[in-house]
Amino acid sequence: MFAKVLIANRGEIAVRVIRACRELGIGSVAVYSELDRHALHVRLADEAYALGGHTAAESYLNTDAILDAIEKSGADAVHPGYGFFSENADFARAITERGVTFIGPPPAAIEVMGDKISARDAAEKVGVHGVPGSAALLADASEVVAFGDANGWPVAIKAAYGGGGRGMKVVPRADEAADALASAQREALAYFGRNECYVERYLTKPRHIEVQILADTHGNAVYLGTRDCSAQRRHQKLIEEAPAAGIPDDIIRQMGEAAVAVAKGCDYTNAGTVEFLYEDEGFYYLEMNTRLQVEHPATELVTGVDLVEQQLRIASGEPLPFTQDAIEIRGHSIEIRINAEDPAGGAFLPSPGPITALAPPDGFGTRWDTGYEAGDEISQYYDNLVGKLIVWGRDRDVAINRALRALGELKIEGIATTIPADVAILEHTDFRANQHSTKWVEEVLDLSGVSTTATTTVDVEDPKIKREVDVEVNGKRFSVAMWVPEAAAAAPAASGGRRRSAGSSSSGGASGSGDVTVPMQGTIVKVNVAVGDTVEIGDAIVVLEAMKMENNVTAEKAGTVTEIRVAEGDSVGGGDVVAVIA
Repeated sequence: MFAKVLIANRGEIAVRVIRACRELGIGSVAVYSELDRHALHVRLADEAYALGGHTAAESYLNTDAILDAIEKSGADAVHPGYGFFSENADFARAITERGVTFIGPPPAAIEVMGDKISARDAAEKVGVHGVPGSAALLADASEVVAFGDANGWPVAIKAAYGGGGRGMKVVPRADEAADALASAQREALAYFGRNECYVERYLTKPRHIEVQILADTHGNAVYLGTRDCSAQRRHQKLIEEAPAAGIPDDIIRQMGEAAVAVAKGCDYTNAGTVEFLYEDEGFYYLEMNTRLQVEHPATELVTGVDLVEQQLRIASGEPLPFTQDAIEIRGHSIEIRINAEDPAGGAFLPSPGPITALAPPDGFGTRWDTGYEAGDEISQYYDNLVGKLIVWGRDRDVAINRALRALGELKIEGIATTIPADVAILEHTDFRANQHSTKWVEEVLDLSGVSTTATTTVDVEDPKIKREVDVEVNGKRFSVAMWVPEAAAAAPAASGGRRRSAGSSSSGGASGSGDVTVPMQGTIVKVNVAVGDTVEIGDAIVVLEAMKMENNVTAEKAGTVTEIRVAEGDSVGGGDVVAVIA
């Protein structure tokens, strides 16, 4: 087993891996950006090293900085978590070339399965077929148009070197192909460090079914049941379940065997997930995620298998401790992603900011995974996942009721969250009857009037003189106790990042206002209009990126653009006026 594992990630997955390491007697090493200097994963790790920078590109996607931290810490293994470098073959190879173990599949398997084009080909070779799609990376939007005209609309543009819905855009018709491709490429580059994309057919009402696999270095591979991840918005999962309900046992078995075949076909090892689209008792290979999934706890609760522990053991050379026949699915689990977003009638607007209060639920069959505590801040520069509420029940109905009870107990203040939308999903008769698809949230679920506000509880704290202070020596983090004047304790933390003032407004603008305001903090990635342009209600004026997601900021009034107050790359705050329409 390893002596020391560096976790090349942040948030709840870094916390999850740190805890698994501690249970196995393995030392843990955290890395952090300037904004994460005091983050929970940093506080829990045995050691922590500064990466510098604020954005992901400047920190968690900075290969040299992470390699430097590995060298300084003496870590003999690296766990990539998910997102960031978890599916980057170049990063995995850079780790292994230094004699350090990458806790994940071999670089060659990442290259095959991480590239969604070669992954489709690899799946086809073992008899696992996917949705009709392109066989090459997209060079320009004309190829999207040609594919759509030949195979039917809508089509889906997807990031070739990513997953989880990031960098995915649904294109309903030809005239939207260029903008959709550009947007998908920007998101893919921001989240995965590469912007290559491909195109495939977009099914009408599919369910999103995943199969969790484990494969060791001794030729053994098993599947650990299924997960249904159909409750999505913007192709981002809201609620996941294990196992997938209402699918015949023989099809479940076929999916599992297909997933194992795909893994063995590319000499895959460690944990991975093979994803399928299921419709009318047929299933289609979608992609393979060559990493641990965000929703892995749902599988853990119904199988009793600690997937992170198994990742560590497999990477250290141990064989799987069980065979396929020993895998037993017991009961039903539901995982609810709690994101810092205001459902806002279905708009799901990012809501970065400080968490002023956080009290997780408790009780039988209830688990809470998070990377935050009260006092921590959700940054606009990273994913907006606050935490994951996971419940177990003896059957699906019990699990749904337990999830609703736990959501009622969960207290998060200071930011808006998706909790009201989660409740609306769980209470809906379609969801309870298992009659939902990947498009159900956006096309059927009525979220009008469903919203949340960023509430704050103010606690009056007695003055303190003694303070725990974090210092860095040659990039390594240490915690020390210092006695300081009371006034020093109240000094505000410095904030980073370029901010261009775009005017101010206390709200997103009243209906019909000529002021175009942004609903949340973020970065302007595209300005769609110029002074003098004529626009209609609903036209996209600018594209705002917040928490790795692009949002169109639209006109609430028809007229002529008289002012543009921002440029591409500018940072703006919620309520800022970015344009004026007369």
